[in-house]
Amino acid sequence: MPIQRARQIDDIYTDVANHDLVLVPDAPLASALNRRLDRPHLGTFATTPRRVAAGRREQAEDRIAFLELIEQTDLDWKSCAYSVGNILQCWEHQASIDAILDYDAYADTPTQDAVEYMRPLQTTSRKLTDYTIDSDQSLAVVGPEEFTPLERSILPDDYTTVDLFTDDAFGLPPFHVFDSSAALVDALLEAIDGDSAGRIAVVLDGSSHYASLVESALEAADIPFYGGPGFADEPANRAFVGLLRLGQAGQNTTVQDVRPLCARLGIDVPVEHDQKRLRDLDMESPDLDWLVDFAATLEGQTFGEALTAVEERLGTDLTAFETELDELGLTAKPVTADRVDDLAFYLQTYEVPVDRENEGVLLADAKAAGHVDRPLVFYIGLDESWTHSAPRRPWVDRDAQFDRYLSSFQRLLQNGVERYYLVQDTAGGDPVTPCLYFHELLDDVERFTDFECVDHTRTFDGTGEGFDRDPTAVEPDTVDRLSQSTLNTLVNSPRDHLFGRLVDSPDQDYFTEGTLFHDFAEVYATHPEAIDGAVIDDLVEYMLSDVQPYYADEDRELRETKYRTGLETIVTYLDENPPPTETVLTPTSGWGENVVATRLDLTVESPVTERWFENDTLGIKGMIDLVQGPAHLLDYKSGSQKSERDVVKQATMDPPADTPNFQALLYLAHWRTIRSDQRLEFTFFHFIDALDDLVTGDASLDEMLTTVTYHPVTFDEFVASRDAYEVLLDGYNDCVETFEDLGFEAYSDIMGQQSFPETTDREELRASAFAASFESAVDAAVSADVGDPAKGCDQAIRALNGVRKRAFFREDLDQFEAFVREQRETLNRYRRGEERFPVEGPGGEPNYRRVDHRDMLLEGEDV
Repeated sequence: MPIQRARQIDDIYTDVANHDLVLVPDAPLASALNRRLDRPHLGTFATTPRRVAAGRREQAEDRIAFLELIEQTDLDWKSCAYSVGNILQCWEHQASIDAILDYDAYADTPTQDAVEYMRPLQTTSRKLTDYTIDSDQSLAVVGPEEFTPLERSILPDDYTTVDLFTDDAFGLPPFHVFDSSAALVDALLEAIDGDSAGRIAVVLDGSSHYASLVESALEAADIPFYGGPGFADEPANRAFVGLLRLGQAGQNTTVQDVRPLCARLGIDVPVEHDQKRLRDLDMESPDLDWLVDFAATLEGQTFGEALTAVEERLGTDLTAFETELDELGLTAKPVTADRVDDLAFYLQTYEVPVDRENEGVLLADAKAAGHVDRPLVFYIGLDESWTHSAPRRPWVDRDAQFDRYLSSFQRLLQNGVERYYLVQDTAGGDPVTPCLYFHELLDDVERFTDFECVDHTRTFDGTGEGFDRDPTAVEPDTVDRLSQSTLNTLVNSPRDHLFGRLVDSPDQDYFTEGTLFHDFAEVYATHPEAIDGAVIDDLVEYMLSDVQPYYADEDRELRETKYRTGLETIVTYLDENPPPTETVLTPTSGWGENVVATRLDLTVESPVTERWFENDTLGIKGMIDLVQGPAHLLDYKSGSQKSERDVVKQATMDPPADTPNFQALLYLAHWRTIRSDQRLEFTFFHFIDALDDLVTGDASLDEMLTTVTYHPVTFDEFVASRDAYEVLLDGYNDCVETFEDLGFEAYSDIMGQQSFPETTDREELRASAFAASFESAVDAAVSADVGDPAKGCDQAIRALNGVRKRAFFREDLDQFEAFVREQRETLNRYRRGEERFPVEGPGGEPNYRRVDHRDMLLEGEDV
């Protein structure tokens, strides 16, 4: 059905002007009619049923009833609120306070008691129930279909009905579509100034993100407005509640937990401290000291004393909050966690009256009324948040309630002499759903672009020059070398890499732990004689102290076990696998600070530990933890262990893996330039991954090592080699029998004439021409008494394919060197501004579990 055209307010006034009393569905419509009254009138002219019964200053009856119940009963606050809400709602829809007792599921003892306590209270519903309209008054009722049953109960038999709508359809104006909420609010702000503020209304969902954006924008532009934040949203009031919660949060509260509170209090704490416990933060700041002291001393204080302390700190008068504490009976009571929860619940549930100036832009809640009496009205959002949630209670006629909402919505859309609908068609890459009532009223409406619309979305011309740029005399730095960590983030998401350079990130406990373990390993590798049990005890205490801001007190024993076990495991490994004594490289000097060496007053200059390299030929750089031998590098890892197959899989390039990790490839590529044409090994030593087994003594050092091998030949050359043949002789029974009989020379000749397929899929390998040719050649060459050469060949192909999945070959490192070169060139193009840093990397959509700045990346973004 079409949207009905609402009648003009002047036409409605003409119909009701000669009546003594006019009842309307909402207060803004009543105010609009009263402003048009052009004759002397004794008493109330236009009003709502509730106001005619309760007087012009209608009070929030749910709050009044709640305050009465918590004073008169022992019910907890949430139970009181639940009972009050149900009673008043049922009263509204059934026109009787006792109606709720007819519903057994809700007529429990607390509700029965609440009914008796509320019966004598002079709430608006009570006054409306008892009210009778003077029969001598001529009565006009505007839009009685929008009245609730309780409101209709006061209507006499004889009155004049005035329609809210005509029989004509209303044609919607164009929707103005923006690509972001910020762009939408900017456009709104351009249309408003201080002089025009009193003529303008902005209709939006008061609980949406638009509300805070609009309020902040108007406040920043010094444009007056009203109808916005309530009592609980006042900055000083939010700060007080936040401080009360902080005092109950415990000792493990981190800086990140209180960052919003710090912002409200004007306390600046660097992002690097976010993961640290507030109480252990070592930072010179009197303001921060006050915050910590307030939280630590809150226990035992009364709410009134705490409020006074906050008033003094903020330099703000919180008299209104003190009044509420008095009403709630909390002022003289000690602050406890339960009472703070009750207070927060009360402020979230009930609207506390606030005295404010009704000047400037009117911010109207889309769900509060159907009339806005301003000549220029902006409608913001118009999405599904505008849809009312009909009460799911047995006493509510949901169809009738939906019709009331639908009627109010149609009126709301037609306010103002000029009206503008400002919307987003997408948000965060997902389509925005228009309000449900549009679907009810109109056909084929799924998105805002289904309406007539004006597109304000920015367009990007990939071939154009974009914005004008002012030339600068600064040339962008060229990145000559990539580290493995940079390469990993760059491949996953170039834009995440960019934000990693621009935005500070918090320090993490595992960074601190990892550094200390590495420093210890370097010291023990160079000065094993300096480390004994007493030194390890001291270092464990030092590590616990250094990472104390990051962990809870109850975790101390576990951490102590972890650190001690990790240090002792490193000692055991280096005792059993001492670094080479011959000089592999020249010693390093002055590379960073080794805090363990400093603590023990030692110097560490070793040719085999903590070797920083910069390979200008390949454009890579990194730090080698330990040169285990001339052809063997080792890296200490405190995280979870990966298998050889995982290491190789994560280093794939075409396309990159979902969790790219190129460390092993990068280090082997560098070492190949030093030890060319040699077989090389790279080992990850996961020294605390098997912590439980280490504690019980069941762990084996070999099980903690993940070693990947580089073979200085192509894979095709490898499969024809003695090494590959030995793999087959150590395999399955049919494979061993077949190839022992075949012999190495025959095997090598056959493989030398074959080319192993590039695929690693088992079924594709079995179905390949290579498999058929290989099986045929082997079958023809082995003795007749070999049991099952076909099966032996299948097992051989699987075994060789397994080697390829667990090792690197010449073509892998060659491909990697080209890949690094390509990524470095691409990065420098981004840095020069020739292209934007895209969200997607060479493998497509990033792995969002691996990004560090998730809130800055939009899913589905294609620019």
